[in-house]
This record gives sequence, structure tokens and C-alpha cells, in this order.
Amino acid sequence: MLEPTSRTELSALGEFGLIDRLASRVQLTQPTTVKGIGDDAAVIAPTTSTDGRAEHQVVTTDMLVEGVHFDLGYVPLRHLGYKSIVVNLSDVYAMNATPKQLVVGLALSNRFPVEAVDELYEGMLLACRNYGVDLVGGDTTTSRSGLVISITAIGAAAQEDIVYRSGAKDKDLLVVSGDLGGAYMGLQILEREKAVYADSGAQPDLEGHDYILERQLKPEARRDIIDLLKKLGVKPTSMIDVSDGLASEALHIARSSGLGLRIYDDKLPIDPSTYSTARDFNLDPTTCALSGGEDYELLFTVAQSDFEKIKGNPSLSIIGHMMDAASGYHLVDKQGGLHALRAQGWDALLER
Repeated sequence: MLEPTSRTELSALGEFGLIDRLASRVQLTQPTTVKGIGDDAAVIAPTTSTDGRAEHQVVTTDMLVEGVHFDLGYVPLRHLGYKSIVVNLSDVYAMNATPKQLVVGLALSNRFPVEAVDELYEGMLLACRNYGVDLVGGDTTTSRSGLVISITAIGAAAQEDIVYRSGAKDKDLLVVSGDLGGAYMGLQILEREKAVYADSGAQPDLEGHDYILERQLKPEARRDIIDLLKKLGVKPTSMIDVSDGLASEALHIARSSGLGLRIYDDKLPIDPSTYSTARDFNLDPTTCALSGGEDYELLFTVAQSDFEKIKGNPSLSIIGHMMDAASGYHLVDKQGGLHALRAQGWDALLER
């Protein structure tokens, strides 16, 4: 956590003083934002697309809890603020929608000074600026067990543009953006260096791991993939973001769509730094890609007729295909063997 040179206790401002302090830094940019912070509720106007079509709103919420989702022993508050926004925006993009507004709930213990909250909000507001989203309200309260962040994001899309998990069809291609497993390996580096520091006091050695550390600490939502697909003239038949692990998300699509699937080991996109770090930890890179989670890439299905539009694109990897439900869910290894695909990624309700 931030160790400020000066420390202002939250009690010195009180809840309303803190809200006023945070609200003074918020700038509104969305034309649909009628009223932001400062009343009993925000007011958001009905939306229309640029070509005049009525748009449906999509709403998603996510909660980050200290000691469960993040460790302030190695996560900078500014990065945490940024990430807390991005993980919600990723869910909006996974609906093929555009995020417009969000509200932020914070539960804070008295070990956090005002300066720490400023730092957290600096990251949040940076994400809002980068993605063109308005912060329009929220809540603050006391916590007796650490920091809790709850974000609700609101987006919009024309009804015919919205993509659900349940729309995949038999023989559709399974496609993922970016690369997988990097965020998980970044977490392994951070946990290792924390343990070394606790044991010996040695300063963390993070050299050479910039990419996977950024994947863990400051992920980005794949807005660019939504724009790319529109440019290519491709509408996914189903879509989900990769937050809990590729295997888990692929199974969500298959089960929601009433289908089976196959994923091919040799088609999984794994960055060389992720691969080499996994080997250094005696971990299987494929397992890290399938079950690591927190990549915030987009996993989606497209009709086979769209193959020519997406093949060879450096931002997209065709990793498998959908099948009839009776075929089950399988990973095909490099020798052609079939292995049952299981969700072994993040489960928020498991005890830790």
C-alpha cells in the first residue's frame, strides 16, 4: 500500500467530505450522462446509436476484496484502481456493447489515509479517461476487514448487435484474442518475490518480467477487438471475456449453447515470456493458458463462413471449434489424443 509522506485521516474529512473531494476530480464526457455525482441517483438519458437505432443498456457488476482478489503487499493502489475499472469494462465489451458510465462503491478501514484513496482514484480516473467512460456515482463506507471495491458498469448497444454466451452453433470456430497465461505467471512472480522478501528481506527481483507483470497488475480491456471485428464485418455468434481461465469460459459458451467443443493444444497463443517463466516454475504452459485466468482477452465463436475474414490476423487465434453436445468437451494434445476439458481456474467461492 502507498506510504504517503503526509497522512490525512479519513475521519478528518468524514464521508461527505471524502465524496466531495473525489467528485471534484471527476469530469463527465458522455452525452447520455444527464446527472452524475451529487444527487440521490445518477440520471442517464435513453441512448441511440450513430445511425439512429435505439440502444439497449447492459449492466454488469464486479467486486474486488482485499486478501481474496488482491494483495496490497505488492499491488500499487493506482494499478488496483485502474484494474478494478478495466475488469468491468471487459464484461461490457464481451456483450459486444460500448461502456458509457460506471458507479464505484468503496469500503475502507481506518488504516487507509486520504492520500491512499487519492492514489486509488487516480488509477480509476485514468481508466475512465482511456476508455471514455463517465464515473457518475457510488458509495463509501467503513470496513473492518480491509479494502473492498465494488464497480457497476453500464453500457449500450443496438439490440441486434448484442452477443450472448448462448449463441454458438455446431461447427462454429472458437477464437481468442491476444495471448493467454501471462497474468497468471505475473502473479507467480509477485508471490515468489513477496515470499523471498518475507524470508530474507531481499529486495524483489522483477527484471525481465515486465510483460507478464503488466498483464497481472494493469490489464487492458479489448475494446480494439470489438472495433476490429466490426471493421472485418464479423459478428460473433457468442462471446465471453477470459477472466476465470480459458477452459472455464469455453465451457460456459458450450453449456450455454447446448454444444460440445474441442480446443487444440498447439493452437493456444502463449507469449514466449509466459512460456519460459512457466517452465522456470516447473509448470505446464498449456495448463497456465487454460486455467490461469485474469487475461481479460475475448473468447468468441464465429461461423465457418467468416474464416477467410479472420485467418492470419495477428490479434486473433482460431483455437478450436464447436461440436454437437454428445461429443463432449475435449482438449486435443499435440499427438492428437483427447483429454476431458475441465474448469480448473478461479472460483470466487472457494475458501482461501
